[in-house]
Amino acid sequence: MQVILLERVEKLGQIGDVVTVKPGYARNYLLPQKKALRATKGNIEHFETQRSDIEARNLERRKEAEAVAAKLGDFSVVLIRQAGESGQLYGSVSARDLVNAMAEKGFNVERNQIRMDRAIKALGMHPVRIVLHPEVEVAVTANVARSEDEAETQAKTGRMVTAEEAREVAEAAEAEVEAVVAEQEANETAAEAAADEGGPDESEADEEASPKP
Repeated sequence: MQVILLERVEKLGQIGDVVTVKPGYARNYLLPQKKALRATKGNIEHFETQRSDIEARNLERRKEAEAVAAKLGDFSVVLIRQAGESGQLYGSVSARDLVNAMAEKGFNVERNQIRMDRAIKALGMHPVRIVLHPEVEVAVTANVARSEDEAETQAKTGRMVTAEEAREVAEAAEAEVEAVVAEQEANETAAEAAADEGGPDESEADEEASPKP
């Protein structure tokens, strides 16, 4: 089937191109998504009368997408998941998970704008393509980790945290908490000791203040 493209379609063509595609692809995707029209004589003539308006609207949408892409430069999103010793997830990270995670960061994208060949099933730093416009795409990073501490380590090293490294990260975080607690307890003990050495207690003070008979 021949169609005339109303926007750029990856690996197919640009606005105004007349291309031949499989009927099912046209009926199930290009035509209902308004990405193309059947390349009849009437539709081609109609397109030519509307070409300037179509191209102007496309340019406006592209500029908006480019502005969003600039904000998404070096953007990464953390997804906390349980995983085994080898780093395999107990489950997976899907396009919908990324949509929700990005929305929490203030970026609203549609599920069909996320290009993933398959769901993410392992810990690590995973680049994901986001198609903001047929002519504008950006790569964001899905930082999949067991904890926020692991995610921070992965972001610094650019690779998956191994099970041994994960234990070390957890132990280091626990030791840091214990050190803070110990310091607080030491400060409280010192404050109590200083208070005890500061003078007579209330009963002694009352006795000294009382007039002798």
